[in-house]
Amino acid sequence: MAIKTRTYSVLDGKRQMTMDEFKRWLKKFDDVKDGRISGDELADAIRVSRGGWFTGRKSKRIIGSVDADRNGFIDDNEIKNVAEFAEKYLNIKILYL
Repeated sequence: MAIKTRTYSVLDGKRQMTMDEFKRWLKKFDDVKDGRISGDELADAIRVSRGGWFTGRKSKRIIGSVDADRNGFIDDNEIKNVAEFAEKYLNIKILYL
């Protein structure tokens, strides 16, 4: 089975993707496949986006800022918070279509 890949368009130096594409991209980092993103998984996603090292301490601060229910994980209800973070810090533009 072939894996379909998409080349994201870039405008003003920002990678553009729809919210659905962003969710699918983020869920690729859900290593345990529980439907949630942990601090370590979020750190992996940020490392891939930025192409550099990202500390566990920073990922805990970020997950604290986007984790509305404070359970230590990002779930579907909190994806919008992560999208806002990505737009601000990860050079990603989310297209709300």
